[in-house]
Amino acid sequence: MSGSLLIAGSIATDHLMSFGGKFADSLVADQLDKLSVSFLVNDLEIRRGGVGANISFGLANLGLDPVLVGAVGEDFADYRSWLERHGVNCDHLRVSETLHTARFVCTTDTAMAQFASFYPGAMAEAREIELGPIAEKVGEPSFVLVAPDDPDAMKRHTQEARQRGYTFISDPSQQLAFGDGELIRELVDGAAYLFTNEYESHVLEQKTGWSAEEVLARVGTQVTTLGKDGARIQRKGEDAIEVPAAKNVNAVEPTGVGDAFRAGFLAALAWDCELEQAAEVGCVLAAYCVETVGPQEYSFTAEGFVARVRESYGDTAADQIAPHLKS
Repeated sequence: MSGSLLIAGSIATDHLMSFGGKFADSLVADQLDKLSVSFLVNDLEIRRGGVGANISFGLANLGLDPVLVGAVGEDFADYRSWLERHGVNCDHLRVSETLHTARFVCTTDTAMAQFASFYPGAMAEAREIELGPIAEKVGEPSFVLVAPDDPDAMKRHTQEARQRGYTFISDPSQQLAFGDGELIRELVDGAAYLFTNEYESHVLEQKTGWSAEEVLARVGTQVTTLGKDGARIQRKGEDAIEVPAAKNVNAVEPTGVGDAFRAGFLAALAWDCELEQAAEVGCVLAAYCVETVGPQEYSFTAEGFVARVRESYGDTAADQIAPHLKS
């Protein structure tokens, strides 16, 4: 593929805190309707995240030039610098004049109970973004990935991709839990590729009313991530391709692993690799991600990545990937 890669999706920060006791010790069962509590936390960790940003980060680390499409606030400067330093094109983001960048705020106690809030903020303005003017500046897209974001933005970008004849890839994931059947059918129907995990694939079928066979009839390729078991690739009328997870993975934290898999898979598509090889690249990038804390904290060398592909999937796979990675 020689066109641009438009990655439309959420951009957010996670603010994670730890409380050294148990929330339950501060709660009075018959007074919950008057709840007003404050907790002194031990630490604060701020992680860069958002599905669109995570996938763009992974693509850029593999040497691609992703164009991130989304909405942020004026507080985005440091995060923008981080992404641009790692090779992500942030020139076409919408910057809200009134709202902050989306953020997730969560406090966890010693019993793993949590108090959490999500502020969508500027993400709501992603629905105002038009893909056409971006494509005029960066070139006709090889594909448009529509990842979780403001639901109206996802719908608009999917419709525009259809109208303009852009190849689009559907990654509804988290929005499957909140969207109704009409929205999900709109996001999926006609996609060249559909990404879900195994649970999400069943939610999709339930909400759309489509059988597994009908889903395959409406998309070119369905890619289902299977956690520690790797990934499954399905196309209508063809045998499924099962790709095992990478070997010798020291899992630390799973946040963003699915995004890393998608980035690796999409990078291999951009390199014109076969589907099985795309899943292998996805699994190896996911392995790097799960071995670090935070979805954008992993790093690797080209030599190390190729060696890991070789260890997990053999010499042929490694030799085919090697020319595409920049040393």
